[in-house]
Amino acid sequence: MSAPSPYRVIQWATGALGGYALRGVLTRPEFRLVGALVYDPGKVGLDAAGLAGLPDCGVVTTDDVEAVLAIDADVVLHMALPAVCIGGDFAADVETICALLASGKNVITTAGFVFPQAYGPGVVERVESACRQGGSSLHGTGINPGFMSDLLPLALSGLSARLDHLYVREVSDFRGHPSRRIVADLIGFGHAPAEYAKVVRPFRAFQRGLFAESVQLVAHALGVALDEVEESDEFELAAEEFEIAAGPVRPGTVCASRWTFSGLVCGMPFMTVECVYKSDAARVRRWAEPGFSIHVQGVPQLTLTVGEVEYGLAGAAAHAVNSIPAVCAAPPGIRTLLDLPLITGRGTARLA
Repeated sequence: MSAPSPYRVIQWATGALGGYALRGVLTRPEFRLVGALVYDPGKVGLDAAGLAGLPDCGVVTTDDVEAVLAIDADVVLHMALPAVCIGGDFAADVETICALLASGKNVITTAGFVFPQAYGPGVVERVESACRQGGSSLHGTGINPGFMSDLLPLALSGLSARLDHLYVREVSDFRGHPSRRIVADLIGFGHAPAEYAKVVRPFRAFQRGLFAESVQLVAHALGVALDEVEESDEFELAAEEFEIAAGPVRPGTVCASRWTFSGLVCGMPFMTVECVYKSDAARVRRWAEPGFSIHVQGVPQLTLTVGEVEYGLAGAAAHAVNSIPAVCAAPPGIRTLLDLPLITGRGTARLA
């Protein structure tokens, strides 16, 4: 019996997150890279494998969207920054993803779409129409929502006889994150308070959409109708100057932020997600230590704690790459994690 043909994959964006995914695709025999779209002009025309530190694979990078749409592929790993983060709006991402779907390619994206139903019937019908046209499926894994903020809470809910409140806390340390565009220009670290309020506006819109999707996905899965998703945020100022990988953080500038998103029913929270971002956890003592925790209040009371995830972007990329077989096998349409079998890893085991 002949071996099954590898999944033909297009890598869309090769930044910090996309680079990890690109390496995963290139080093696993069940996948074959057939295209790579880049945004950095300095990356155009290069062998894609070189961007992952690997020997040439023969796939040349391009910034030509039409050329990528014309490639015959099974799936696109769409890992661009959400348009709202770079001065655009959510509609731009919808149009890009719908064009890919209509061209006959399944799409796995980290730019939201964990639960597109959160945006209303107009977005759902637009995406479903593109899926019907291309015979394709869309699955949003999210960057951190996608496992900590929805997959694991739902898994724990299966142990509950009564569930009163779900509380998810994510605390991330950005001291080693190399991208100044993400750390300073998007999250706002290193900016004075007045400047921070302007800089973080696109990030606020991104956060609102991403975490509201996760909260609504969990509520939907558990049969709970939310009245609204309430949000709040605050920040901390640095008391001294220090360096992180993305650059300096000076006294009096923002060095940490805390965001909360609560799905309310009759004014009471059913699910709350708390996100804390620290420029350097060793310098910022306020709020919890890096890591993840999930608290299930009800019968019984449950708590799951995960320590700080080293190479968190690698985990997020692996989550998307590991989704490829399930998404390619799924019927056309929007496929949330509720529609797919539990995704398991396919990493290489290293035995002593």
